Amino acid sequence: MKTNLNILFIISYFSLLTFDFSPELYATIRYVSKTGSSTPPYTNWATAADSIQKCINICEDGDTIYVANGVYYESLVVNKILTLIGSSMDSTIVDGSNSTNQSVIYVDRSFLSIKNFYLRVQNSVIDYRIGVGYLGSTGDISFCRIEINSVSGYGLVLGNSTCLIENCIFLNSKNSIKDECPADTCHSIYSNNLIISNITSGFPAVSFSFGGSPEFIDNIVIGNNETERGVQSYTSGFAAYGNVVSNFRNRGFSIYPWNNGFEKVINNVVTNILYYAAIATGNGSNSIIKNNILQKSNVGIGKYNDPIVSSDYNLFFHNNSIVTGQPLIGDSNLIDIDPMFVKDTIVSLTSNWDYHLQAYSPAIDKGDPSILDLDGSRSDIGMFGGPYGEVYTYQDLAPRSPRNLSALVDTGRVILSWNKNTEADTSYYNIYRYSAPDFIIDSTKLIASTKDTSFTNFIIPTYEKLYYKITCVDRQGNQSQPSEELMINLTSINNYPVTINDYYLYQNYPNPFNPTTKIGYKLKERGYVKLMVYDIKGEMIAVLVNEEKEAGYYEVEFDASSLQAGSMQMAVSNTIASGIYLYRIEVIGDGNIPVYTEMRKMVLVK
Repeated sequence: MKTNLNILFIISYFSLLTFDFSPELYATIRYVSKTGSSTPPYTNWATAADSIQKCINICEDGDTIYVANGVYYESLVVNKILTLIGSSMDSTIVDGSNSTNQSVIYVDRSFLSIKNFYLRVQNSVIDYRIGVGYLGSTGDISFCRIEINSVSGYGLVLGNSTCLIENCIFLNSKNSIKDECPADTCHSIYSNNLIISNITSGFPAVSFSFGGSPEFIDNIVIGNNETERGVQSYTSGFAAYGNVVSNFRNRGFSIYPWNNGFEKVINNVVTNILYYAAIATGNGSNSIIKNNILQKSNVGIGKYNDPIVSSDYNLFFHNNSIVTGQPLIGDSNLIDIDPMFVKDTIVSLTSNWDYHLQAYSPAIDKGDPSILDLDGSRSDIGMFGGPYGEVYTYQDLAPRSPRNLSALVDTGRVILSWNKNTEADTSYYNIYRYSAPDFIIDSTKLIASTKDTSFTNFIIPTYEKLYYKITCVDRQGNQSQPSEELMINLTSINNYPVTINDYYLYQNYPNPFNPTTKIGYKLKERGYVKLMVYDIKGEMIAVLVNEEKEAGYYEVEFDASSLQAGSMQMAVSNTIASGIYLYRIEVIGDGNIPVYTEMRKMVLVK
């Protein structure tokens, strides 16, 4: 059963991990501590080495080295069969910033097992830096944090090596992982890792070059919309299962194999790819692309240079186009259908996203019939389906609140309209009306139910103002939270037809939030829009919108965890605390005349 990836990385806060090693399996157990000395043999804590490299130098094949918490300013070279175990991935730190060696840890034609370390380069004295480099070597890396703050740096580089990389966090490098194995015999496995690419780069976050058959399983790969690609493979036998890849500029998965390889991209979620494709494939590849959810991208699947692609049993939602280059293969793809995630927010390091499927999701049991879930049923589409997936209980959640409620008043009638809910189990809408603002919906205020997304209500002459709200009800009877409240001022209407409330700033949702929330607004006419976020003291912390917009309804996401200077969210500060925040809209119309301004409160809870 797969660990829930959205909460897995609490491992980064473990202060100590305990491992059971039998002493008879190793020649010697040695120790390193910041309070140690330079006198070998370092066989207990009292006589520990004060340097990791000094300890490595006297080791023999099969030795194990335990390293106490502290910052070790050195770069390591390993050419022996060793196991290297730190006390914590947060506080056992190897810092190679001031070294002239290219790698923080360099493994030369040997075997190295590494656990529980924070490997970093902050202000490098040379341009090209590597966190861990294996050359003609094997080994495993687990429960490590690797951070190379450099546009020319690499988190992990494998050269003609086969390794197991699992439960690690990779941050801020040109390539987080670069597997350069040229041999078909290489078979590295990358499992349950968190890969964050916050550096603007034309390079992929993860790259596999030309050889071998790497497996990429249950990983989270997150970009900042400026990194070009998420996962790129030129190998002949790449396979990806159960991953989420999000927020890249041009490609989520880029599959362009060497020698017409045979690749598999199965049971993944790829979302928010800005300019090109969630999955791009070409070079005559023989690719299997199935059981994936591909959403909120420019293109679902991009095909180039005559690939042979089996692309059936995928779900596409809110993409500008489904496929380029060639038609989809098969007739079991789900097109423009909401997958009904439990929490469909943009993936970030701390955001409360959850890509489990809700009960009654159209993706349940709709994958390739030849692929089974862990419970033996037909595979679900998405990252938690298939043999690498998870057995879990589907939640029966209420629909989302209807959005974009508006009205047209004409000849004694109020004609309401709103956006259609996308949940597959949507049944009907309830219309509520009252004579006072900020009313609480109940059965006494229910005036109608409809399956349509519009409703006509005749005006009651005795009222000067009327207030409306809409809810959505699913087939199980779950009712959403109400829409925004719409006010109709009956005394101000002299000529028909008249549209009203055409400028509107919606309450953010969810609220409270952590760390992402969406803010909607509506424009009557074209205008210059500024949407800003302030702290409770009135200091501006982000500009979400600052541009000309056509009339219509818009939504923008505010992410409190990743405010990026120079992007649409132009931050004054990179981190904000829990509390009440304000968001305000200004709309400037023709003649540079302000036509609308509004401000609302929202609550961040960490």
